[in-house]
Amino acid sequence: MTNKTHDTSQLQSQTRMDNRTSASLRAFVTRLHFYVGLFVGPFILVAAVSGLLYVVTPQLESWIYQDQLRTDSTGPALSLAEQAAAARAVVGDAPRLFAVRPATAPGHTTRVQFSEPEHGPSESRAIFVDPVTAEIRGDLIVYGTSGTLPFRTKIDYVHRSLLLGDFGRFYSELAASWLLVVALGGVLLWWWRRDKRQPSTMNVSMRTRRLHGQIGIVIALGLVFIGATGLTWSEHAGGRILQFRQAVGWITPSVATMLPEATLSASSGSHADHADHADHADHAMPTFAVSATDYSAQLDQVEAITRASGILSPMIEIQTPRSADRGWMVREYDRSWPTNVDIIAIDPRDMSVLDQTDFRSFPLFAKFIRWGIDFHMGILFGIANQLFMAAVALGLIASIVYGYRIWWLRRPTPGSAPRSLSESWTRLTTGAKLGTLLTAAALGWAMPVLGISLVGFIAIDLVRWRMSRTT
Repeated sequence: MTNKTHDTSQLQSQTRMDNRTSASLRAFVTRLHFYVGLFVGPFILVAAVSGLLYVVTPQLESWIYQDQLRTDSTGPALSLAEQAAAARAVVGDAPRLFAVRPATAPGHTTRVQFSEPEHGPSESRAIFVDPVTAEIRGDLIVYGTSGTLPFRTKIDYVHRSLLLGDFGRFYSELAASWLLVVALGGVLLWWWRRDKRQPSTMNVSMRTRRLHGQIGIVIALGLVFIGATGLTWSEHAGGRILQFRQAVGWITPSVATMLPEATLSASSGSHADHADHADHADHAMPTFAVSATDYSAQLDQVEAITRASGILSPMIEIQTPRSADRGWMVREYDRSWPTNVDIIAIDPRDMSVLDQTDFRSFPLFAKFIRWGIDFHMGILFGIANQLFMAAVALGLIASIVYGYRIWWLRRPTPGSAPRSLSESWTRLTTGAKLGTLLTAAALGWAMPVLGISLVGFIAIDLVRWRMSRTT
């Protein structure tokens, strides 16, 4: 009887200890969730609103620029060289011909893209040419692989950098980093509270908190996906992700456009026969059949070789050699399902294929990365993809608004002691403290902007806590 009583007492004691440990951990996660929402919430809100605008406006962009993108002309298309010549007449001789995107179907225009010093990264000047008449239909700055036009480019710049250039990219990285933490923290809080019975009558604060939690749990998986894929574009966490991908072999295959070394040596003229010229041959520039300003003369031949090599999508971009020791690169840019992103490199001297990569041969994880990024942009599955991303963005916006409503309804009254993240951390068990420190260190290394901002949160919290204890 005594042993049984002793065992029961031990069990009750252990249960009380477990409950205290669980309660202290819940208090800590709750406080961290609150801090992230309060301080990073505005940045996440801007990212959500701008992301929503980006994914729902492709059709609007097509309508805005219908004069540049469409033509009523019918008949056989002119050669790409003739279309490029018409575009060249508009821009003059100075800009470098960067790429040509042939018309994808009758009634569509051809894009002839030029690079100029004043353009930003990934920007080019696109001249829109009627493929039948060579009439110039437009002159716009386009951006990136997707060839985004100015209206959505502006939205993209807001989403990525708040129009502040490279410095502004800290904002989007901050939002994406903490989005993962706030989503997972919200799931934990919901899980801990799932068994609690709801009272028959609820006040405004309780209803708001319930809506906040319900929306958060519905969109949680989408938030984790958006945060993770968004970090791949970031400056600092993106670099960590790239290092990891290189270490495990998840790099997306590309093509080698460098001209073969043996051919370079042979093309260096009579000096190539001299044995003492070997070192110089490593840096010799090849002799081309055409000069850099005449690349457009090869456009039609390059397209024909591309088609003969099995790249049949109408959505191709033909990029001119970047320098005298490089070849042509032609790539598909259809990122809808099924994905067409094959690439081929062509030697401009003899029109031989230098290298080719097909999407079907990509490693599985490289495919997942490609699909993940395209899904994030709302282009993988067309309208369905747009609607899903829009729903997640709207849910996130609503959740943030409800979160601030909760804070306002439960804000500390004047003279009340502030609840502190630092104080809640001191109440954790030794194992939990060590676990939080190790987790913070790992996340801070993987996502440096998160780590730096976490130090800032803790510094502010410590000051508030110390001040409250001295008053």
